[in-house]
Formats: sequence, C-alpha cells, structure tokens
Amino acid sequence: MPNIGIPGLILVLIIALVIFGPSKLPQLGKAVGQTLKEFKTSTRDIINDEEKDDKKLEDSEKEKKI
Repeated sequence: MPNIGIPGLILVLIIALVIFGPSKLPQLGKAVGQTLKEFKTSTRDIINDEEKDDKKLEDSEKEKKI
C-alpha cells in the first residue's frame, strides 16, 4: 500500500467530513479506533498462541530425543 502522505490524508478527511457531517465524524473515529484496537489484540493473541504451540512442540521433540 503506497504512502498517503499529508495532502492525501487531508483530502480523505475532507471527503469524510462532507459525507458523514461534523456530528457523525467523532462517532465514526471512535468506531474505527475500537475496531483497530480489537484487531490488534486479536492478532497479538494469535501470535502468542502460535509461539506457545511452537515451544511445546520443541519441548516434546527434545524429550523424544532423550
């Protein structure tokens, strides 16, 4: 995904302001923020689960060698 930059970001904000209006924009921002937070948390949980599974697999392989 290419970098948007400051002018592109300003354009997106102006379009959002025109489409949603000034009263809905804070609600929209809050919803987007919460969605990104949940996505980040879920991603972190999945990565931690995979790391735990990998460690368990390595430990069981070490036990089999002994």
